[in-house]
Amino acid sequence: MNNQKNFSEEEKSNRINLAACYHLADHFQMSDIIWNHITVRTSSEKNTFLINKFGLRYDEITASNLLEIDQDGTVVCGDGEINDTGYVIHGAIHKTREDINCVMHTHSRAGLAISCLKNGLQPIIQDAAIFYNRVSYHDWQGMSTEVEECESLAKSLGSNKVMILRNHGLLTCGETIGEAFMLMYYLDRACKNQVDTLSMGQDVIGPSDNIMEYAAGQYDDPRFQLGKHEWPALLRLLDDNKSIYNQ
Repeated sequence: MNNQKNFSEEEKSNRINLAACYHLADHFQMSDIIWNHITVRTSSEKNTFLINKFGLRYDEITASNLLEIDQDGTVVCGDGEINDTGYVIHGAIHKTREDINCVMHTHSRAGLAISCLKNGLQPIIQDAAIFYNRVSYHDWQGMSTEVEECESLAKSLGSNKVMILRNHGLLTCGETIGEAFMLMYYLDRACKNQVDTLSMGQDVIGPSDNIMEYAAGQYDDPRFQLGKHEWPALLRLLDDNKSIYNQ
């Protein structure tokens, strides 16, 4: 991270891990050319967050070219501009959820398909149990360019960490970058499974409500804390791609 000696160690770490998250999203085919965003609070000492520079592909993002913006969407550190939709969608959550540090938004193929279904996501596999009765929905209001939508976005999310933006895509958030990424990974997988299962035209066997609620609660066990164990393994995928460090 050249010429950025004023960054604290916490911010350096957040920048590196956020850049890695963008590359991992691209690796798992959850990027959309130059669109969508992943954001993280800059540090515990700042009331700002980091976001991608508009116009860059996910695989071009580095720790140093991330932009720091304030609660009004103004760039306070870095060269470039942001896509306003990133501020509207992500800023709404960063402002209202102190427990959330990272927010991720995607337009994956399966996620878009499920976002168009009246009944939304139907968790029917083990990996989807974490979403049982824990997914929020937000109705589409056109391109998210108006700051007035911030309040309704935050209200729609409520206390959940997962939200389906109807006719739009998926959103996850977490206390850590790893948690937000893993929630998106499993949410996208649940959407893919639902599309695959329904496409077979066969009767579907779904777990009972009781077992799904029980399984969802199991994810509160520290042994299954999302991101804690997966994130180091995911970072090893990027060991050969030193571009995220921009050294």
